Amino acid sequence: MTLKVIGAGPGRTATFSTKFALEHVGFGPCYHMVEVFRRARRNIALWQDVADGKPDWDTIFDGYASTVDYPAAIYWRQLAEHYPQAKVLLTVRDADSWVESCNATINSPRMLASLEGSDLDRMFKGTYLKSFGEHINDPQWMADWYRAYNQEIIDTIPAERLLVFHPKEGWGPLCEFLEVPVPAEPFPRVNSRDELGDASDEQGGLPSDPEELEGFAGGYIEMLRAKAFAA
Repeated sequence: MTLKVIGAGPGRTATFSTKFALEHVGFGPCYHMVEVFRRARRNIALWQDVADGKPDWDTIFDGYASTVDYPAAIYWRQLAEHYPQAKVLLTVRDADSWVESCNATINSPRMLASLEGSDLDRMFKGTYLKSFGEHINDPQWMADWYRAYNQEIIDTIPAERLLVFHPKEGWGPLCEFLEVPVPAEPFPRVNSRDELGDASDEQGGLPSDPEELEGFAGGYIEMLRAKAFAA
């Protein structure tokens, strides 16, 4: 199996809903940050190799047909070159709301502090967090970064290979882009901001121990999957 869809949208752009949608229409399994967590003892080391400039994309994505979310999203250019037949999906939202959502979840001081000094912390800092550096707490800088990031993708990927997509648009644009039938089920909706807060607050953040993180991730995925299609 090789990647057929490369999700370039960063975290907090409805990537969990998009993961479940892609899997539902035949482009699964779909890689997502939570997949890093689910096999943390294997995957953290692989992503640290990426951070060190030694990516092994085929091993990372072995068994996956698509990918969305961090950490893969920020490597959209490399992945688009490595998988030239894959389509590129850019999930988007308003820049200011993206910053606010990140600050309340994945970039929150509480969340990042819970991982301080761990292998996962080093992986985060070597991959997606390095895009922000000292500006992570500057909302205007972050919003400007997000707009420029999206524009670079739009300017780089040929139009016929790219879909700029807001999940509120539902199945239509996505299924047309992927050339698959529109499912009868409603498009999956995941409020992972609330769920992540509830789940992670139980231990004051994400578990820093890889084995504990794997257990957390497995339950978290299935909880969200059930809610995504509950309607």
